[in-house]
Amino acid sequence: MATSTPVRHAWRALTGLLVITAILFGVNAIGVMLGKSSWVPSLALDLQGGTQIVLEAETASGADPTAEQMEQAVTIIRQRVDASGVGEADVTTQAGNQIVVQIPGQADDETRNRIEASAQLQLRAVLYTGAPANTFVGDDGNATPYPTPDPSLQATPTASPTNGSDPAWITPALQAEYLAYDCSDPANDPANAPKDEPLITCDKDGTVKYILGPVELDGSSIDDATFGLQTNNNQWAVNLQFDADGTKTFGEISQRLYGATAPLNQFAFVLDGYVLSAPSMNGVILDGKPSITGSFTQESAKVLADQLKYGALPLSFTVVSSDSVSATLGSQQLMIGLIAGLIGLALVAIYSLIVYRALGFIIIASLVVMAVLTYITLCILAWRMGFRLSLAGVAGLIVTIGFTADSFIVYFERIRDELRDGKSITAAVEDGWGRAKRTIYISKSINVLAAIVLYILADATVKGFAFTLGLTTAIDVLIFILFTHPVLQLLARTKFFGSGHPLSGLDPTALGAVYRGRAQFRDPVLTTGTAGRRNAKSRGEAARRQTIAERKQAEQAAAESGGKPVTTVKEGDD
Repeated sequence: MATSTPVRHAWRALTGLLVITAILFGVNAIGVMLGKSSWVPSLALDLQGGTQIVLEAETASGADPTAEQMEQAVTIIRQRVDASGVGEADVTTQAGNQIVVQIPGQADDETRNRIEASAQLQLRAVLYTGAPANTFVGDDGNATPYPTPDPSLQATPTASPTNGSDPAWITPALQAEYLAYDCSDPANDPANAPKDEPLITCDKDGTVKYILGPVELDGSSIDDATFGLQTNNNQWAVNLQFDADGTKTFGEISQRLYGATAPLNQFAFVLDGYVLSAPSMNGVILDGKPSITGSFTQESAKVLADQLKYGALPLSFTVVSSDSVSATLGSQQLMIGLIAGLIGLALVAIYSLIVYRALGFIIIASLVVMAVLTYITLCILAWRMGFRLSLAGVAGLIVTIGFTADSFIVYFERIRDELRDGKSITAAVEDGWGRAKRTIYISKSINVLAAIVLYILADATVKGFAFTLGLTTAIDVLIFILFTHPVLQLLARTKFFGSGHPLSGLDPTALGAVYRGRAQFRDPVLTTGTAGRRNAKSRGEAARRQTIAERKQAEQAAAESGGKPVTTVKEGDD
């Protein structure tokens, strides 16, 4: 009964691997049916080519923008590109006042509009706020999405609103639209909403949903935004400074909002249509120097201050050029990289078959399984994370071939060591696994750690290498546990491998020892010809592995047995 336990373990592991593979293919199949995924990994700009848009920044005064302003503009544009679901985009500055945006593939009109629009910081009163849910519990007890607003619903206020906080802005049609609004739907783009109408939007994290009144101030009214600790309560705060017109307007707004019931006492700062912050009005502010307080840390206060300060700058962008560009490395370089990978695989396969005989086919099969899992994972990541495979990423995949083969070599050598110590093949497979997996786990952990550090600290062009290296290393460990070891457990119980066939790679005679019984080996029978040379080689291998004490013990045992050489081993090593 005990001998069947490894067999059951092996079949469970292989079944688990099959289930994981089926789940991955099923997930990607769902993405393909939804039109959001593909059976081919997405390629980055250096391999696929794409769209290049050059923007020139201008200030209202005509002066050149500062380096700080340009860096903040780059940050805003990068956030816009990421929000459109484009991965591996490159956003850089050039010539002091230009921003170059390179996007893999062809950019659609929506993405172009996001990139080319000026940074729009708006200040709007909060009319209504709540959780981002767009479903309700129906009569059947299940969550049901709110329906699309009926076109017949009243869309104009029954009474003309008197100010930006007037609840009369909320019409039945607007209320129905708010209920059905999905914060996570990329089709809901509030960036270009009319300024003189209410706005339905969410915060950047999609955790709060708002109905906001018309724009009452814009970013051009903010002269400065800083952050610091308040002396009275030692809390981090963001401090604003309005210009003369902004001071007057904000003073009137503060008089209106102060003392109102929530959420009508809140005022939202909106950048590109999304709410950065919606603080409540805690006093009448007539000097144009309000402070925003809350659960800020130093870092979060700095981020908000920068967004308000630089988002408020009246920077406008002129499109200098918008062109489709060919791949900088092109399909030829991709083909060279793939050929290099195939050559590496071929060399590993040849080496494995020469050194490990039939065991080499296990290495080849493991590499094939790993290639399948890596391929489908890259397809899913392209859909869910926008990951695109660059030439650096291809290099990471090629390097992993050597790392993966190294795991198998460590395992197989451990098994051979156990065979040389006199254990049966089935016992050598189990004990070799116990010794090899610790070494492999440590080495793979170092590889993953190096990939993480490289991904965090390296330039964007190297991140693809670090990502694929870390991903394939993790898959390597999974294959080692769920495929390589279980397959070897099953093969060790076949006649070909279990009997130590010379072509199996597990021939005890070729390894320098022939199992005889507990705690000892018998020396191969002396013969002539090919068999004699093989036996001589086996004796030499066994002799090289003996310590001085073991050799003396063997000589003494041989003398006691009448001159017949016997090699002894420690008790319990079988």
